[in-house]
Amino acid sequence: MTPMAIRDPSCDDDFDHASLTCNEAIERILAAVEVVEGHERLHLRAALGRVLAGDIHSPVDVPQHTNSAMDGYAVRAADLPTHGTARFTVIGTAFAGRPFDGAAGAAQAVRIMTGAPLPDGTDTVIMQEHVASDGAAITVDGQHQRGQNVRAAGEDLRRGQRVLARGHRLGAAELGLVASLGIGEVDVTRRVRVAYFSTGDELRSIGEPLGRGEIFDSNRYTLYGMLREAGAEIIDMGVVRDTREAVEQALREAAAVADVVITSGGVSVGEADYIKSVLAAIGQVGFWKVAMKPGRPLAFGRIGRARFFGLPGNPVSVMVTFQQFVLPALTRMAGAAPRPPLTLQARTTATLKKRPGRMEFQRGMLARGADGVLEVTPTGDQGSGILHSMSTADCYIVLDIGCGRVEPGSLVDVQPFTAAG
Repeated sequence: MTPMAIRDPSCDDDFDHASLTCNEAIERILAAVEVVEGHERLHLRAALGRVLAGDIHSPVDVPQHTNSAMDGYAVRAADLPTHGTARFTVIGTAFAGRPFDGAAGAAQAVRIMTGAPLPDGTDTVIMQEHVASDGAAITVDGQHQRGQNVRAAGEDLRRGQRVLARGHRLGAAELGLVASLGIGEVDVTRRVRVAYFSTGDELRSIGEPLGRGEIFDSNRYTLYGMLREAGAEIIDMGVVRDTREAVEQALREAAAVADVVITSGGVSVGEADYIKSVLAAIGQVGFWKVAMKPGRPLAFGRIGRARFFGLPGNPVSVMVTFQQFVLPALTRMAGAAPRPPLTLQARTTATLKKRPGRMEFQRGMLARGADGVLEVTPTGDQGSGILHSMSTADCYIVLDIGCGRVEPGSLVDVQPFTAAG
């Protein structure tokens, strides 16, 4: 009897012992990538979204002066009554930009505004709502304590204290924090340089006429958007023909100019899928299958000094695999620490069809139920070519590798898109 030929696993197969789990894949990827070399000095506003290449230390105390936390009256705590009331003569006013020029003596008070430096001789601020005033003097009771409503110099930050550490990504809050220190320029890690292209004789660019069986290439636009959001420097190499020679030439050219090379399509088991074999010939294959849906045919490896990601050709698979695997790698290469995606639990409003064997990332829409519990509704058909489902959805419904059919009312894990990757 002739033995049956052993075939490669199909994308429709559920169990494949040669596939890595999602956790195994991301662990291998993050262990293989390093922070890119080089940094640049940028004006603070131009550094939004970039990653610090070095620590930032405060050149000053913050606040620089002991000041008032309230509008009120600055007095000496030694003059406060322990019982009954005490009367203070008002000798002037202190503003945030115009400090009181002088010192307060016994039984004297200075009208003070929030942020104004505390006048010499005073150590306590009484809120204006807690005094009786006749204009020239105030009367206070015995319910106040030394140092109340006062912000000490250096209370937030001491001179020389580390404010932000290397690897911190600069958001709006960080820009304001650095500006509050009087720092106008910062050193940031250079952008990760990413070259990418699509493969497929059926693909046409926008503006070209479509022939029978041809489609417009959407993946390069999806990748462009995700790479821009990730802060990468982008090199779009267009569409590459489905020939071994064309794929090899494109991979060599991309690896020569980029830190990361990304392709979409050509990593499955079809006769015209050359990515894996070319990668093995000119570089190194780390792995090429992950037990997930959509997106099992995912290649990761190296070409020279460049890291390589071969993403599937289906549009949804491109987005899922980029967010789950490529984005954390780009984050680490940019000098920041990748964070696991935020995962919440929600109650499914519909049946979720699934067979054990692969982790699935189904698309869903989150809402708050009438009882206040978070609910998720699938977007409908979960086919990996239905890109519209990604636009409709606002989260992934994450079903574990061993999970099967899920009935309505069950709790499931969800990853909001704003936190994916």
